[in-house]
Amino acid sequence: MQFATLNEGVVPGVPSLDELRGLKPLQQPEWPDPVALEQVIGQLRKLPPLVFAGECDDLTDKVGAVARGEAFLLQGGDCAETFDGVTAENIRAKLRVLLQMSVVLQYAASVPVVKVGRIAGQYAKPRSSGDETRDGVTLPSYRGDAVNGIDFTPESRIPDPQRLREVYNAAAATLNLTRAFTTGGYADLHQVHAWNTDFVRSSPVGRRYEQLASEIERALAFMRACGATADEFKTVDFYASHEALILEYEHALTRIDSRTEQPYDVSGHLLWVGERTRQLDGAHVEFLATLSNPLGVKIGPTTTPEYIRALIDKLNPKGIEGRLTFITRMGAGKIREALPPLLETVRDHGSPIAWVCDPMHGNTYETPNGYKTRNFDDVVNEVQGFFDAHEEVGTWPGGLHVELTGDDVTECLGGGEELVAEDLVNRYETACDPRLNRHQSLELAFLVAERLRGAQS
Repeated sequence: MQFATLNEGVVPGVPSLDELRGLKPLQQPEWPDPVALEQVIGQLRKLPPLVFAGECDDLTDKVGAVARGEAFLLQGGDCAETFDGVTAENIRAKLRVLLQMSVVLQYAASVPVVKVGRIAGQYAKPRSSGDETRDGVTLPSYRGDAVNGIDFTPESRIPDPQRLREVYNAAAATLNLTRAFTTGGYADLHQVHAWNTDFVRSSPVGRRYEQLASEIERALAFMRACGATADEFKTVDFYASHEALILEYEHALTRIDSRTEQPYDVSGHLLWVGERTRQLDGAHVEFLATLSNPLGVKIGPTTTPEYIRALIDKLNPKGIEGRLTFITRMGAGKIREALPPLLETVRDHGSPIAWVCDPMHGNTYETPNGYKTRNFDDVVNEVQGFFDAHEEVGTWPGGLHVELTGDDVTECLGGGEELVAEDLVNRYETACDPRLNRHQSLELAFLVAERLRGAQS
């Protein structure tokens, strides 16, 4: 697959970077050296694509099945990736927990699972404040490794455009290893026990998973005895997604696909716009509206039916299945009231939208000992509310979007381990928001599988 050569960043059908900047985009870094920034943008425009248009189209088709109620989407990974986190062990651990969750969902609920990582691009984060103050010292906020450093020093917090080139390199390395894992044998369904060897003895949910893995192994043995050895058991389709936040990076990686002559942002397969940057007349929505990638939009509790209709008309005017996913982030106490009117609006509009639940971002708070955290019970409650709302309206609860890690961190309270605020000091390692650890992620997958079985009946 080839992409057309671009002339000084001119992408037919896509607003220029200057036009997007003229819309005064929100949550953008204040780059101190515009000359250095333009040099980096020029370098990025010449680099090979990180993903291919055909892969994006395949994902669009799979999300279309989600919108029709024929599949379930599992999307997960770090809140904010870091350059130091680009290691084989870290990538393998995240992939492992996503594979385990997908096996639980697919086997227990008998529904195909579309696997999407918050991976290979989630290096920038929107912030509620542009500054951070500690002990009377005020510095620019950490906006992710794509922009500045996490260390609280004046030098570290200066936005550096050279980091955008590092984002590309880190994403390329991550995708390279992920593809090796998913096609080279690690994702083989016969490995369901191997994914769990270091986990089963230390966790009740690990033992529950092991029982399910044994059932799967017996089913595979039966199929082998029947002469069925499908290649589909040996590899998985795995896609990369991130929030399309920094417009210089996303625009520089936009190409024209030679097959279709359509523009694709080749920084990732699925791109989403966040709650803070989804203004209908804003630069981010204007940019994403011109792309052929599958798109997502974060939807909060203040979203109105009128806005939903206008957003669909802006981002999916042709009504393409799989083109548009709404990712709800309402909060456990608001979703049962706020979501049903939106579901009814989309149903009556007739556009094929996939609905995915993000139970993380609406349930964040700070503990008395100063840690940003989430309670597992609130996460579960929001997921249950998501299913309740869809059951009320008669629509399909299409997916789950979670911030998670494959490591045994202590960042979210509760779960089977019954973590409390005092435990947060042990392994609080996130660069931004608290993530579910491996135990909590797998426990959530079993709970979702139970609701999925009910949604199918």
